[in-house]
Amino acid sequence: MYYRRKIILNLLDRFDGNLTAKRFQKLLFLLTRRQEKKAFDFVPYKYGCYSFQASQDLHTMATQGLLQIIEKPGGSEIALKSMPSEASGLTLMDSAIIDRLLDNYGALPQDELIKYTYIKYPFYAIRSVLANDLLSPEELSRVHAQERHFDEPALFTIGYEGLSLEKYINKLLINDVRVLCDVRKNAYSQKYGFTKGTLKMACEGVGIKYVHVPQLGIESEERQELNTQADYDRLFERYEATTLKTNWEYLLQVREIIHDNGRVALTCFEADPRQCHRSRVAKALMALQDRDYKLTHILNGIN
Repeated sequence: MYYRRKIILNLLDRFDGNLTAKRFQKLLFLLTRRQEKKAFDFVPYKYGCYSFQASQDLHTMATQGLLQIIEKPGGSEIALKSMPSEASGLTLMDSAIIDRLLDNYGALPQDELIKYTYIKYPFYAIRSVLANDLLSPEELSRVHAQERHFDEPALFTIGYEGLSLEKYINKLLINDVRVLCDVRKNAYSQKYGFTKGTLKMACEGVGIKYVHVPQLGIESEERQELNTQADYDRLFERYEATTLKTNWEYLLQVREIIHDNGRVALTCFEADPRQCHRSRVAKALMALQDRDYKLTHILNGIN
């Protein structure tokens, strides 16, 4: 069993085996704030801090019969059904953290718990639909101060290699990316969160439009035997001379998206833009006449 799932089960167990989904996400978030190596990453979502990975783990464990997700008018509830022996074995630190969560927040009403996370971690409230009802004008101003807004049009590139979905989305948010253009030929990934449907849902949940432009992608069979930077360079030179030229109209469509929305990111898998064709798409967009946007490659650990 993944260690992160052990954390979820033990958290539920210590809170009498039943938590609302909103309360669960807030408690799990507060737990990770106390971990040296965080078990889950979070994004600012419609009810505040939210982990896509934790939600996916809940649904997986529900299919395994370990817990039940009960849909109710006011939101879903999570009920622990089975505490398997393999769920034991939390570190002493994580076990102590859960104990402190129970002591500090066990009796706190849900709205007060949500409000607490908004006040202490205002970045995670920037997309909340509850903030106006829960926070004072002064508290709201601190939340709004966390939002990133830039007037300058910009073109970005970003690869998801080495990033969780949450860290990836947060990089888009802090750069005020408004449209994500997926330039993969096939928008499928074995890495959680980066298949087209999930990525689209995650982006739109934080106010970022998702557009798939497969015509600007490279067939997977062409990406075999890439062992050196020279191999990548030869592939991308062929790409510029063939696929990119024959699909020029789709490049111009991306240019229109930038014109209409201001701040757009091209995405594919590789962390290093030199080893991804998105850098050549960006190069072509930068070579167009009368452009008013600058290019930035969003890198892991940077931007």
